[in-house]
Amino acid sequence: MLDACLTPELAAELTLQPVRRYGVDAAIFYSDIMVPLKLAGVDVDIVRGRGPVFASPVRSAEDVARLVEHRVEDWSPITEAVSLVARELPEQTSLLGFAGAPFTLASYIIEGAPSKDHMAARAFMQAEPEAWDALANWCADVSGAFLRTQVDAGACGVQLFDSWAGSLHPQTYERYVLPYSTRALSHVTDVPRIHFAVGASHLLELMARPASALGVDWRISLDEAARRVPDTVLQGNLDPATLFMPEAELLAAVDRVLEAGQSAPAHIFNLGHGVPPNADVGKLQLVVDYVHEHSNKTLKEESDK
Repeated sequence: MLDACLTPELAAELTLQPVRRYGVDAAIFYSDIMVPLKLAGVDVDIVRGRGPVFASPVRSAEDVARLVEHRVEDWSPITEAVSLVARELPEQTSLLGFAGAPFTLASYIIEGAPSKDHMAARAFMQAEPEAWDALANWCADVSGAFLRTQVDAGACGVQLFDSWAGSLHPQTYERYVLPYSTRALSHVTDVPRIHFAVGASHLLELMARPASALGVDWRISLDEAARRVPDTVLQGNLDPATLFMPEAELLAAVDRVLEAGQSAPAHIFNLGHGVPPNADVGKLQLVVDYVHEHSNKTLKEESDK
């Protein structure tokens, strides 16, 4: 996967395929949150059936001091891939860049591999606050530079993706995570910035602070999210499991999301997380077409008023 991400022609093709197939309104740059770490010379690989694995996990302040010496010297694989996509996309189709949030990157670096409870990372941030600050700032700047590179090459918006922030108490998140996510997003204040975390309904108010829009997973309804962050654009939040429903039930679920999304200042329809690998591609097309029909009908009704 990392080879595909770092081969511009492959990354561009993989970005464009969903646009060609489904006619979605935006392409999401095909990459991985590990890519900037790999480009910085960190020894990480994505192992089949397991995920990112680090040869030398960070477990001490001395380890952090060595890691933060790494720098990305060449962003050209990303610049070339994004430029290829930008040239090929239909004029009306947006291109979104993305990066992993500092907490998620730091958690992987400390744990050395995927973890269920992120105990090593959670313990490290509180036992070694100065070392955590150095590591999280480094992750923030690497992610921020990754976002900046994508925007400079043609992306018109970005998403910061925090896979593991949902495991944190709000006070812990505000103290040890939010400042670094804010720092990462500060690299791209000239474009819309979507902030998303999995299982983070209890963090919405905090996550909305540095963002233009907030990604919401399926664990909370959009109207409830809109009540709590009333001035924030929302993205989401169809449960990916509904893709396995019969068509009528699936479209009823889509209707509920569209209706709840009207509570927000604006709503970007999306799944509440990734597409399941065994999902029926026909169901995806059904959802895309149905949402487009709803959007066109709404626009016509507004223009007729």
